[in-house]
Amino acid sequence: MTRSSSLPSSTSTSTSPSTPRRPRPAPSVGARRGLLYVTGAAVLWGTTGVAVQLVRESTTLTPTGIGFYRLAIGALVLVALVAHRLGPVLAALRSQPVALVGVGVGLGGYQALYFLAVAAGGVGVATVVSLGLAPVLIFGWESLRARRLPGRTMLGALVTGVAGLVLITVSVGEPGATAPRPLLGLLAAFGSGVGYAASTVLSRHAARRVATMTLTTVSAVVGALTLAPVALAEGIGVPARLAPIGLLVHLGVVTTAVAYALFYAGLRAVTGSAAALATLAEPLTAVLLAVWLVGESLSVPVVVGGVLLLGAVSVVQLASGK
Repeated sequence: MTRSSSLPSSTSTSTSPSTPRRPRPAPSVGARRGLLYVTGAAVLWGTTGVAVQLVRESTTLTPTGIGFYRLAIGALVLVALVAHRLGPVLAALRSQPVALVGVGVGLGGYQALYFLAVAAGGVGVATVVSLGLAPVLIFGWESLRARRLPGRTMLGALVTGVAGLVLITVSVGEPGATAPRPLLGLLAAFGSGVGYAASTVLSRHAARRVATMTLTTVSAVVGALTLAPVALAEGIGVPARLAPIGLLVHLGVVTTAVAYALFYAGLRAVTGSAAALATLAEPLTAVLLAVWLVGESLSVPVVVGGVLLLGAVSVVQLASGK
């Protein structure tokens, strides 16, 4: 029996003028396509750490300042795209205020911690620790709610992915020029992973009730507003050279507006744990770019860990069944 069949016909065909009409969510995508969206978002996010390092090397911006610019630029692009239909956005805010604000605050918080982890501990450690912790926490949360252990396939993918993350962390986690304060970087990455896990669970709840572009726009705006006071207190300025400006635009448009739109669209069709596993493509991308552009070392454990990560992502996609 459908939900509408249990209601009187008069309530299904008329709308009270005093009751705001809720925005109609966009159609859901298939599970396999959803995982492809999430994986694509993860690859785009994988460019974030290197971009942050390059901006820090050429400007005086702090990690929080870079995070603010990233979300502010992304928010401006997204607001421009939805400017012709702000009504549904405001309606979604009225119907799901706690979830939408929570996603935005979480986005700003865990991003700022991630950028701090990059600055203190290096791209590799920051990415693999924050991303490796999230699937474990989300699996634990989903299993606790369902009062059952995850299936053997998903559990095996989790173990494989985390094993790959451990190998990569061990090989790139040594102190050096790119990791001046490794302990602080590790703690910040841990906090970022906790925040990312919580935000993913909340995002999945919101993504099934709110249109993708609405969720992406509101979360970026709220995230930018969350970081604004700290960024302003630390001092932010416009870089004088085109290269860092281009990197900030890349962070705002590609790794925020485009990537989060893909991520939230994918969350409509997959579980939070499957999404977290699919995003393990991010640390692989980040480490490869760090080796190529920043000069971080690539050893045999990194190669083996990367293969395990790709295997975990492939297993999750094949196990989706659609």
